[in-house]
Amino acid sequence: MTVRVRIAPSPTGNLHIGTARTAVFNWLFARNQGGQFILRIEDTDLERSRPEYTENILDGLTWLGFNWDEGPFFQTKRFDLYRQAIQTLLDKGLAYRCYSSEVDLEEMRSAQKARKEAPRYDNRHRNLTPEQEAAFSSEGRRPVIRFKIDDDREISWNDMVRGKVTWKGSDLGGDMVIARASETEAFAQPLYNLAVVIDDIDMKITHVIRGEDHIANTAKQILLYEALGAGIPEFAHTPLILDKEGRKLSKRRGVTSIFDFKKLGYMAEALVNYMTLLGWSPPDSTKEIFSLQQAAEQFSFDRVNKAGAKFDWDKLNWLNSQYLHNMPVSQLCDLLIPYWQEAGHEFDPVNDRAWLEQITALIGPSLVRLPVSDRYLSDTEWVEQIEALKNADPTGPSAVPSPDAIVMSRYLFTSSVEFTEEGKAQLQQPAAKTVLEAILKAVDSHQPLTEAGTQEIIKQVTKEQNLKKGLVMRSLRAALTGDVHGPDLIQSWLLLHHRGLDRVRLQQAIEN
Repeated sequence: MTVRVRIAPSPTGNLHIGTARTAVFNWLFARNQGGQFILRIEDTDLERSRPEYTENILDGLTWLGFNWDEGPFFQTKRFDLYRQAIQTLLDKGLAYRCYSSEVDLEEMRSAQKARKEAPRYDNRHRNLTPEQEAAFSSEGRRPVIRFKIDDDREISWNDMVRGKVTWKGSDLGGDMVIARASETEAFAQPLYNLAVVIDDIDMKITHVIRGEDHIANTAKQILLYEALGAGIPEFAHTPLILDKEGRKLSKRRGVTSIFDFKKLGYMAEALVNYMTLLGWSPPDSTKEIFSLQQAAEQFSFDRVNKAGAKFDWDKLNWLNSQYLHNMPVSQLCDLLIPYWQEAGHEFDPVNDRAWLEQITALIGPSLVRLPVSDRYLSDTEWVEQIEALKNADPTGPSAVPSPDAIVMSRYLFTSSVEFTEEGKAQLQQPAAKTVLEAILKAVDSHQPLTEAGTQEIIKQVTKEQNLKKGLVMRSLRAALTGDVHGPDLIQSWLLLHHRGLDRVRLQQAIEN
């Protein structure tokens, strides 16, 4: 048997991290088993489905690195199949037309609530006579199609994650609606539980891997497989992704769209790596960094947890930093150049390439994420934004501010520099200007300036001025970068010198 799995997102919104993590487990299992990974777009919700969401889903899966073997298939192109199945169920007496109005249903629910009963359909139209159906039709009522569910039936399956799962028919809410009527046809719009079963039968899906919130649907769908005389696939219900408070991760309470993660500066490889660990652990628990292919070689459902997986921003940030830190400088530079250009910095990507790679090598080891889109702010504004976001969403990515490539490197591109409060305080030290004047004078005698030359200047000025080396270094750093903290001072100095900016900064600091 060839394993065939599918990922079946609905284009009623952007690609959600929960859907993406489901894609991860499906892809890993298919590749581990030498099987096939199929993409299906479940767009039967005609009112809410949008082409732009379909595009977002396809682009997101591609960005994450998933290659599908078949598809994408669209449910809206398959309505004839669903209608044939509905007619088969009607002909077998396993489904019927229900004419209950919204008023009828609301009255029924209100009565059940008053009796403190769980809401369910009471199957009142299960056995209508042709005359009764005709009477309802004459009133202008358009029926839905309901599938009969036996309250006494017990539905069981052996779940690949949860073991044996059993449901009672009486817990499924009464006879199930499988199609809605339209203005022109009695059952033009099939609903989820029917369409997904027909698709899985037609596409010969062998394993259905999805979130645990579908468990009740699985019980209903097994009944449909049986009614249609089809084989039943294996099921695996994976744990949900939870926020820090243990609630299902929701777009109403934070970042969940895959492209939001991209905009926040996360690498696709790191995000996929992290999603793989959300609910699954490799045989070697000490190994946390791996590619999709490496994970596929070890993947099995006996290492998938039943409990919900809490989303941990710190862990994602750490993983992302590892991918950035281990990336070749030339590759990281290629990623950073568009951000520097978007920030308005002037340079020649070809002729200044060596200089740009030196900047990359300087700031690379401090990076946690790539620059955040639309956040090319001053240093002060950056801190204010981080604090505001932290207060607004304490569980979000800004709760752990990370060094930003644009902020960290801005001083290397601009003719002037913004000073932090600590930087200003350092330059107001009594000996600071004397130190800077001596350094500026010494620079002229060390041309071209080299790393050894910078060390010699610092040593010379420290000795001549009879000052501590720390004071000299802090004053020099404040003048060159605007702060007393930051990347390596000597490398920063040489990079500024490459553009003649070191003399400009020293002169400005002396004059102010």
